Amino acid sequence: MSSLVVVGVDGSSSSHAAVVQAAREAQRRRAELRVVHAFSWPVGPMYAPLDPSPLNSLAHDAAQDARSLAPEVEVGEAVMIGGAVSVLAAESRAADLVVVGRRGIGGFAGMLLGSTAVSLAAHSHCPVLVVREEPDDAGPIVLAVDGSPAGEEAVEFAFAEAELRGAEIVAAHAWLPDHASAGRGVESVERLLAHAVAGRAERYPDVTVRREVLSGETREVLIEASRNAQLTVVGARGRGGFAGMLLGSVSQALLHHAHCPVAVVRGRA
Repeated sequence: MSSLVVVGVDGSSSSHAAVVQAAREAQRRRAELRVVHAFSWPVGPMYAPLDPSPLNSLAHDAAQDARSLAPEVEVGEAVMIGGAVSVLAAESRAADLVVVGRRGIGGFAGMLLGSTAVSLAAHSHCPVLVVREEPDDAGPIVLAVDGSPAGEEAVEFAFAEAELRGAEIVAAHAWLPDHASAGRGVESVERLLAHAVAGRAERYPDVTVRREVLSGETREVLIEASRNAQLTVVGARGRGGFAGMLLGSVSQALLHHAHCPVAVVRGRA
């Protein structure tokens, strides 16, 4: 089965940045790119019939932008009826990656992150890449390591992405010495990092990995680490999350405040 990258568009500047990133991702993967615009069709006697032409033009124009950025990529387009999250989550079943912008045209002025990005990251069946601005391919890939079984999928995604981009990985784990439990010194944290990335050198021989123990609160140090990165990769849930939470607090914090695009990777159920 050939690879597929899906990008959600809504006509916003953030959406355009997502198209740029998605075109690059499809190019790297030699994958097909599918441009999707979702909308909710108003119903009721007070609504006049909706002219779909502007919606079709929106998707078509975004697809044309993608074709101009990556001429060798096969680009399809679709306008779907339904909420953005439900439509893109359904699209994610057949996709290797879904790309969305950090904010959409429907967001409130005070919101740093559109609700679509958070909800989609929690419900997608494949990794979700949330783009905040024009992509920059400089810098390492920051991999947030927490040692959880669910985080294995994030580690694998980071290595595969680093190979595609020719990028270095910074495998980072946050540690608070004053709050560490007995027997959990810096040596045990270093072992955790080493174990998390072990066994991948043979499959990804060209990927350089730096392991870093960052002293401080997890969300704060990972946000700071993202400042000079081209991508931050995090699992959807880590240790300590409530059973009903589909997206952990660290993942949400990075989606809101990271200085680079963030890929959220859910572990297999």
